[in-house]
Amino acid sequence: MICFPYSPVLDYSLSSILQVYITAIPARFHCISTFKTRKKMNRFVVRSVMRGLINGRSYCSGSSSGSSSGHAYRSAIVGRSLQLSGQHNGVTFGGFEWRRMMSSAPASVEKATSEREEKTEKSAEEETKGKEVVTSSYWGISRPKITREDGTAWPWNCFMPWETYRTDLSIDLKKHHEPKNFTDKFAYRTVKILRIPTDIFFQRRYGCRAMMLETVAAVPGMVGGMLLHLKSLRKFQQSGGWIKALLEEAENERMHLMTMIELVQPKWYERLLVLTVQGVFFNAFFVLYLLSPKLAHRIVGYLEEEAIHSYTEYLKDIESGKIENVPAPSIAIDYWRLPKDATLKDVIIVIRADEAHHRDVNHFASDIHFQGKELREAPAPLGYH
Repeated sequence: MICFPYSPVLDYSLSSILQVYITAIPARFHCISTFKTRKKMNRFVVRSVMRGLINGRSYCSGSSSGSSSGHAYRSAIVGRSLQLSGQHNGVTFGGFEWRRMMSSAPASVEKATSEREEKTEKSAEEETKGKEVVTSSYWGISRPKITREDGTAWPWNCFMPWETYRTDLSIDLKKHHEPKNFTDKFAYRTVKILRIPTDIFFQRRYGCRAMMLETVAAVPGMVGGMLLHLKSLRKFQQSGGWIKALLEEAENERMHLMTMIELVQPKWYERLLVLTVQGVFFNAFFVLYLLSPKLAHRIVGYLEEEAIHSYTEYLKDIESGKIENVPAPSIAIDYWRLPKDATLKDVIIVIRADEAHHRDVNHFASDIHFQGKELREAPAPLGYH
């Protein structure tokens, strides 16, 4: 830490000026602790001394009764060399007032430094933007302008207008696959057991329950599609459209989750539960699908039946007024092509219909395996949404 002393000086010579800065015995002193301010101050004093060496021989060699201009110049040098902080301390010698100009020098230095840094950051940002533009134009990758049917700009990157659809609401919601053999009964009982802790934890908080349900329901389609994809590559066989069907199912379930997140703000422990359940379920279902695809699809079919039941109870609470029928999120309106004045009830109705389609597809896939056939031998259903 460098200390800059203050002391009255009787001699106006250059040696006295240097002595003020270096060796004078201080009566009062002020310490500047920051490195940038010390550096700026040192440069300032050196410039003042060099300016005196170049232009000030007259005031060094002249008598003590030199001209008033010489005295003023010498006073200015000493005064400027002592501009260290925000105070004014003055002593008068023979008609001359020597002032320790403690004005806004550090503040001005800091301001100039911050302005310089801002300019540097702006230039760096402009340079980065320029590079991004060059890179995009070099690779020839650019997104065309996409609009809605009414001509307004399309706001979403997670899905495109041609991926939207209107859900078939005429599907039978009461269909149920009766367990007939050991595999069916095992799948049915497994799903019923898994529902018990869910009912205890969420009770009738169907928004949070739906969030948890969708994080699990989006896993089977991804696992099944991935394993069928690898099997197709390994055996040089077509999949009969099942890879795309299962991956689209996973994407559809993910969009359910993105919609529910707009309506429900999960607590930290619910997020932790999602993380745990997803990690366990993904690995368990992956192993299960490798061992028995027919059991895996049957379990998913029963899970979708439970999802239909949960969304039906959700609708009952909305209709009874226990849950507020808020306006539908904009992402749901665009994804399901709902009217602009759609509400939460409309969103739950279309999501429940999607779950019914997923139920039918997975029970159908399990039936194919029970017949001793592969999925590619029975083409995947079209428009299963």
